[in-house]
Amino acid sequence: MKRPFILAFLLLGILAFVPNSAHGHGDPSETFPPVESDGKLVTLEISSTPVDSTTDGIQQISISMIDFDSKITLRDVTFLIKSERGETFLFEQEFLADSGSVVFNFVSEDTDSVVVQEAESGFFGSLLGLDNYLFHVKGPNLGDGGLYKFDITVITADGYSRTLAEPLEFNGGVSIAQTTTHAIADPNFGDQSINVITYYDEISNFEYDWKSTSIKYSMPFEWSLENINQTSVVHEEISFPYTFGDMLVSGFTMYVNGVQLPEDVVQVDDFFTDWRTVHFIIPQKILLEILADNQVPDKMDFVILPDRNYPHMSLVTENGQFRILIQWDPENLKSGSDARILFDVTDIFLKNRPVATSYEFSITHNGRTIFEQKGTSTDSREEHNVAEFVIPEDVSGIIHLNFENLAGNNFAKATLPVVVDRIIPSFNPVQIPSWVKNTALLWSQGHVDDGTFIGAIEYLIQNDIIAVSQASQDDSLQDIPDWVRTNAALWADGHIDDGVFILGLEFLIQAGIIRV
Repeated sequence: MKRPFILAFLLLGILAFVPNSAHGHGDPSETFPPVESDGKLVTLEISSTPVDSTTDGIQQISISMIDFDSKITLRDVTFLIKSERGETFLFEQEFLADSGSVVFNFVSEDTDSVVVQEAESGFFGSLLGLDNYLFHVKGPNLGDGGLYKFDITVITADGYSRTLAEPLEFNGGVSIAQTTTHAIADPNFGDQSINVITYYDEISNFEYDWKSTSIKYSMPFEWSLENINQTSVVHEEISFPYTFGDMLVSGFTMYVNGVQLPEDVVQVDDFFTDWRTVHFIIPQKILLEILADNQVPDKMDFVILPDRNYPHMSLVTENGQFRILIQWDPENLKSGSDARILFDVTDIFLKNRPVATSYEFSITHNGRTIFEQKGTSTDSREEHNVAEFVIPEDVSGIIHLNFENLAGNNFAKATLPVVVDRIIPSFNPVQIPSWVKNTALLWSQGHVDDGTFIGAIEYLIQNDIIAVSQASQDDSLQDIPDWVRTNAALWADGHIDDGVFILGLEFLIQAGIIRV
């Protein structure tokens, strides 16, 4: 359930976060720069149109030829259109558009092949000029969203008999949100679901690793300057239920093809009662930086990690007024032991400033209250609110930290699930030899060559000391990107762990630099 009175504020923040340009791959519409045709400037527009929200499995996309100066749609246009969804060919066909526009309903239907059918517009369609240009494109999963690409040739305009001296050619596409749901089993929090909402193209190879709490998946992407110049933004969303405590951290880190993205691509949305959504909005500028860094495969490999640099978890009360930042000591809570909960109450409308307000705090386990505390929160930035208690011997598994009745408001409440006697993943007991990290450090400083560094990493892989995912290799890249050298220095100094460093090694294997 959404919090209505805070939603407008939230949407304004998200819109401010997205680049102003709304045309091109990765967006719901694309408008091309004007070109001259038979003495006038014309442009082509491809746009998606919202359909009835009660109708599942249908996406509507229109293509229009427009006079750039008058903004009037040209009539009697002949389109030759080739269409693909992602990497799947759909159709190539000529269309006559009396009104200058052709509209496609992409319909999910269990057919052996893609079928293109002219639709009957009916009486109201005739009044609106919809005759002869509404088509149903039917096929498996066609209406589920994704990236719909079009190669369009305009043969006639302003009269079917007026063949253009030079046909106009356009290559474009629009992206429509696509949601996939992934059921996982986490040893600490049980059965959970993770939703991935992509506004670019269909994802594949989804993985959740409970040991590192990392999410991985892939998505087709053409790493060319031409495509990136048409792509204003790549927007991905991950949604978690509030029962999944490990995902209620204050921040996340995203890697694309082994490259760590800046913090400002991430926006955490806590303004829903049952789910929290994390937005990853990658603007064109960052796509160009990744392209400049290295030659990469024809896809994006995403890795998303809860950011452990943030020491606290984050909750927003149901009324959207307060954000509660929580941490505990010790990090791994144990049955029959002492524990401390530290928390700050901040006011969202005061830019998350700590506030002094009344609260009721309790800890429950299987519906049983094991601790209660009432008080007034501190408005100090240096001091935390503290709750000290002993975890009973018979309490293990998920406990709930409950905050209620903040400022006397029954709707100002929030709950965080936390694990007592957490299942800790067991790691390979074989230690990475000190000479390997020393080699990585020397290589990052330029004291040994690439071959020596690669030999050390190949030693780790071939002796099963570390494991990396293998994929099809791309022989186009021969030089090790600079960011790998930076990661090697950080890893050797202990500033990043083995898991983060391995992300870079996976890239080197996929690029064909390291062969195992």
